This record gives sequence, C-alpha cells and structure tokens, in this order.
Amino acid sequence: MLGILAGLKQEARLIRRFLPDSPLALSNATPEGARQGVERLLHAGATELLSFGCAGSLSPEAPPGTVIVADHVHHENRNIPCDPALSQMFGFAFARRGGILHSDALVEFASEKSRYFSETHCLAVDMESGIVAQSGIPFAVLRVVCDDATQDLPPAVKTSVKNGAIYIPGLIGSLVRHPLQIGGLIRLGKEAALAQRAMASFLQANPPQT
Repeated sequence: MLGILAGLKQEARLIRRFLPDSPLALSNATPEGARQGVERLLHAGATELLSFGCAGSLSPEAPPGTVIVADHVHHENRNIPCDPALSQMFGFAFARRGGILHSDALVEFASEKSRYFSETHCLAVDMESGIVAQSGIPFAVLRVVCDDATQDLPPAVKTSVKNGAIYIPGLIGSLVRHPLQIGGLIRLGKEAALAQRAMASFLQANPPQT
C-alpha cells in the first residue's frame, strides 16, 4: 500500500485527485512533522512511500515549474537511491531526473542554494524526502520546483505557513517588518502558481499507475 507525505494542504489536495484511496500525511513544512507523518503512514500499513509537493531550486537549470522524479535523495552526507519501479510508476521517463537534497531548515538565500548545488549536484531541496528515504521501505520522490535558484526567498516565507496552510497573521507581521519584500512575494506567488499548474498537467498526462 502506498502512503504519501506532502508538506502543505494545497499539495495534498492536488495529489488526492489522482490517488484518492492512498493514506496521506502532512509535514506542515517542519522536520518533526515529517517524522510524525512517516510514522503515521507506516502505522497505517504503508509498504511504500511517495514524497510529494514543492521543492526549492538549487540549479539555475531547474526553473520554477520543473517537474522532478528523483533518482536519489541526499541526506546526512549520503545518497539514498529511490526505488526504480516505483519511480517509473510516477512518470520517471517523462520528468527531469536527478537528486533531491533534504534539509531540516528552510534554504532561503541564493548563495546557500548555489553552495548546496556545488556540493551535492542536487537539482532541488525539500524538507520531507530525507525522512521518507530513511523509512526503510521503497520510496519515490515527485516534486515540482516552486522558486528560482538565483533569488532569495522573501522573509515572510518563514512565518506565513502554519498547520499546512497560509497563516495570515504571520504574513502581515512580516510585511510590516519588511515592506520591501512585496515584489519578492508577488514573484514567488506567480512561481508557485506556475508550479501548481505544471504538476497538475504532469499528473494528468502521466497518471500514477500504482
């Protein structure tokens, strides 16, 4: 049985359209949430896992909207291979292939992204795939790039998500403290919308064959 770990409610709603019967857990974009989510999926009887949702670009050649079916996850200084058969079921042949870096912390700055790309050669980074990779059961990673590797994230990204959804008080508070980030937030919103459309189109063209 396939279990799905996603970061946010919006991501969960998208994959639910294609895998309505699979148990699903949210990390709420926190390391502890990811660990608890994997535990819940294993307890529910999952025998294989999918790490699904957005990822932050590390490579200038992986712009927003790039759909990635990873061949490995880089976690704690080692590469953990994804399951080839499961990856094939999620459109490995039709997506960008490469590594996903796991990070317990948000990678905010373009300088960090560049350094991580140089060190690991991973295409993108997320906060769930490393936990999935350590589960001990077969896993796949299906991610879409939601931001530009050459741009810093706006400060509001750190405070505007709570319980898997946009947290308006955190967003407003950050805007009050950092009003010059409005342009960056508009850009990021457009990139996120592009990513959502790209993933939906990919899943429609390559429905999961589980």
